[in-house]
Amino acid sequence: MALSRLGVRLFRSRLISPPLARVLSPPLSGAFPKRFSTEVTLEQRPTDVNAALSRTSTLFKTYKPITPGIRHLRRPLNPHLYEGRPLRLLTVALRKKGGRNSTGRITVRSRGGGHRRRIRLVDFMRTEPGPHDVIRIEYDPNRSAHIALIKNRDPNVEGAKKWSYILACEGLRAGHMVESFRKGIPEGLVEGFVDSKKIRGKALVGDDDRAAANASLAIGLLRAKTVKPGNVLPLRLIPTGTIIHSIALNPDGRAILVRSAGSFGQIIVHEDNGRYSQVRLQSGEVRRVLQDCVATIGKVSNPLWKGRSLGKAGRARWLGRRPHVRGVAMNAYVPYFI
Repeated sequence: MALSRLGVRLFRSRLISPPLARVLSPPLSGAFPKRFSTEVTLEQRPTDVNAALSRTSTLFKTYKPITPGIRHLRRPLNPHLYEGRPLRLLTVALRKKGGRNSTGRITVRSRGGGHRRRIRLVDFMRTEPGPHDVIRIEYDPNRSAHIALIKNRDPNVEGAKKWSYILACEGLRAGHMVESFRKGIPEGLVEGFVDSKKIRGKALVGDDDRAAANASLAIGLLRAKTVKPGNVLPLRLIPTGTIIHSIALNPDGRAILVRSAGSFGQIIVHEDNGRYSQVRLQSGEVRRVLQDCVATIGKVSNPLWKGRSLGKAGRARWLGRRPHVRGVAMNAYVPYFI
């Protein structure tokens, strides 16, 4: 396909299409040397990198405004979520009270109604050691983050302990493997490393330089094998600067801090006394946490949750939120004394 000099320039600058270039500037005889080819490919397919970058602007699902209720509706795109029902074995019924206490008085305003739910029993202890396979990522109506269904590889474990729900971290997908080191590092996982609370997670170090080098190598190999998204580790074994979530405040307690969608904490420094570690929370607060407490590596999933838009008041009612009226907008109560 031969194009004139003007047509080729306009086409290369992406200002016009090839058919329009031929119409605007008909071919000129002798305008180009014979060795210069004017053949231009009409369809230039973008590379995989360009295709991936072109989708970054589409982060939310929007709808054609055929009704007022979906005109402003916006939902995060999560094509990796499982579309079926949860595992019945790991759920219990949710009994609602509508914000009322045992005497029937409303103690929490603007609560009531909502769709029926079942509570997913999420494991915030992670005491079972060994590798666990991630089966699927599921939606949990009771929290903003997603949850992951994992299966224990140990053939001796049966029944309810074989399956469990955990808080899914960002990037965790079906087919990945997670592991809990809450009970310590197994012996033989890394040669030259001995996990002991007395030595605060450091390898045995001798007097000579060779022993010190081997200890540093053991620490590096240990971090390469254990510091992975979804794994549970004591704070003393997590290097500084690591992004964490599901932080426990008691060495034998469950995860309490940093559990909402898109939130994360960061280990700032391990104190020299070997007892506390300083952790920066999502609010910016720097908190001292015992090094024997555990945390999960990674950032909590569903970070786009805060950018969603319900679109209509009825969708809030489905979530159990009744209309809320500000106290200053109510009629002032003036008692009348005779």
